Amino acid sequence: MKMEPIVYGDRKVFTVAVFNQGVAQWLQRLPTIWVEGEVTELRRQAGWQTVFFTLKDPETGACLSAAMPRGQFDALRLDLANGERVHVYGRPELWPQKGELRLRALSIERFGLGEHLAALERLKAKLAAEGLFAESRKRPLPRLPRRIGLVTGNDAAAKRDVLTAIQTRFPPAQVVVAETLVQGRRAAAAMVEALAAVAAEPDVDVIVLARGGGGFEDLLPFSEERLVRAVAACPVPVVTAVGHEQDTPLCDLAADRRASTPTAAGRLVVPDLDELLAGLTRSRDALARGARRVLERHAQRLAREHERLRRAPALLVERRRAALAQAAGRLRALSPRATLDRGYAIVRRGGELVRSTAAVTTGDTVAVELADGRFGARVE
Repeated sequence: MKMEPIVYGDRKVFTVAVFNQGVAQWLQRLPTIWVEGEVTELRRQAGWQTVFFTLKDPETGACLSAAMPRGQFDALRLDLANGERVHVYGRPELWPQKGELRLRALSIERFGLGEHLAALERLKAKLAAEGLFAESRKRPLPRLPRRIGLVTGNDAAAKRDVLTAIQTRFPPAQVVVAETLVQGRRAAAAMVEALAAVAAEPDVDVIVLARGGGGFEDLLPFSEERLVRAVAACPVPVVTAVGHEQDTPLCDLAADRRASTPTAAGRLVVPDLDELLAGLTRSRDALARGARRVLERHAQRLAREHERLRRAPALLVERRRAALAQAAGRLRALSPRATLDRGYAIVRRGGELVRSTAAVTTGDTVAVELADGRFGARVE
């Protein structure tokens, strides 16, 4: 592109494209330099050929965009994270299409932890030593919360994602929404106040603290000590969904559950209504089957008892008849008549039984009884 102006009378005018191209070519004459700053907004994706990040001056807050080819960045094997202080070797360049100034990085050296990251590490160690991050103090989430608290900013995306997930899974859910500051110096105090206000609402059983994505500095309020302590001391369980999945502010460590996204937080705090109804249907069917089995067992037992009672009188009569027959048999066996039937005789003298030969004398008249009759006799 020729960097020639357009002449309007005695005025020379450059187009935006020509102006940007000229500035870009002029910047190319500047030497390569080392720049110190804290890494923020580190962005890298598997399909990108370039890694983008921002260098921030921790003293003044001044920022400088930077970019480095993916291959060179990976070859350094620095495993950089937001908040680290680095020295970047490169040259300034202008992206003509948008007129954006950035530093084209040629090399990066870790200089040390940035002030923010170092302070966060100290605070993290302090709170961990107090037990605020211990798994033993984390509470289970209610299965069927009466009301759900939502503390979020006026960011429509984060609030919409949580509410959509809750209403999709469990339409009858009631949600109390508290919009507050989630970025800037006053954000931590505002979120502490909103958290306390929502927890004080009647019947609130769980609270979601949510915010959409943001840079390292944007998420710093979620790592401030007062907010972390407020989350840990909240009288009801707290679910945090702050930033993206790779972001882990300190409030995530103090929360009872941490969700990777606002949508995931909404799914955590309510059950799936369809699954719940299906489970209730299965339970109702199981109860019905159990009741039928109990009734069948009782009906069978009653039928057996009825049959036993029906047969009891006949069995009793039969047992009594058998007992009488047995007694009659014994009586018959003991009867004198039975003895006579076997060929024996009964001798009487004067109406008394003769049991011995000494009871009679020669010439006595006796009566002899046999099985089929009697006759008289004289003793000789």
